[in-house]
Amino acid sequence: MSRLDESTIAHMETALEKACRNLPNGGDHETRKFIAQKLKLSAKKGNTTLGGLSTVAHRALDDLPRRESV
Repeated sequence: MSRLDESTIAHMETALEKACRNLPNGGDHETRKFIAQKLKLSAKKGNTTLGGLSTVAHRALDDLPRRESV
């Protein structure tokens, strides 16, 4: 799949928002970018359902590189 349709993009946005809902301020730019990249890769491979993309987003959140607190 080379181009994502409007429905898939809407599902990706919803999945991103749901995954970042509990992060401070909805997540920082780098966190959201990391999750969005995972969503895009998955969608281009054919995973276009909201449920499937939500799973990808939550797994990406779990896979985030841990940052040291300063």
